[in-house]
Amino acid sequence: MTKTNALRILEASHIAHMAREYDVSDGEISGVAVAIKIGQSPERVFKTLVTEGKTTGLNVFIVPSNVELDLKKAAQAACDKYIEMIKSRELEPKTGYIHGGCSPIGMKKQFPSFIDETAQLFDTINVSGGRIGLQVELSPLDLAKLINAKFCDLF
Repeated sequence: MTKTNALRILEASHIAHMAREYDVSDGEISGVAVAIKIGQSPERVFKTLVTEGKTTGLNVFIVPSNVELDLKKAAQAACDKYIEMIKSRELEPKTGYIHGGCSPIGMKKQFPSFIDETAQLFDTINVSGGRIGLQVELSPLDLAKLINAKFCDLF
């Protein structure tokens, strides 16, 4: 398994985690499809969404794969009046990750981050490991501490 920034940071931080590779040959990389491929419920597989606020700049939101981010709640969490998703072509230059492989861990810069509060219902959740075909399972509390995230109602 090729190490990604996310895996290197988790190991260097001594955070318990399990990396899972999955097949991407069918082109299915949606969060729900990934959940099925790794044998997890969609509520425990979280997607990483990057937005841009009118005054706050880039913000990272981590929500279950089977829901849509509520942009009004996201703006409220980020203390901004207006937030929109960044364009796919802007993702890699700004974060270092591509669409479908964007991890909340190891971005080019630490952006304000918010995890949906439902993550706290589980001992572990899954997030992207930093490339398409790789998920990392870890404690949501460890994730929040590592990326300095707040838990909020986001959908």
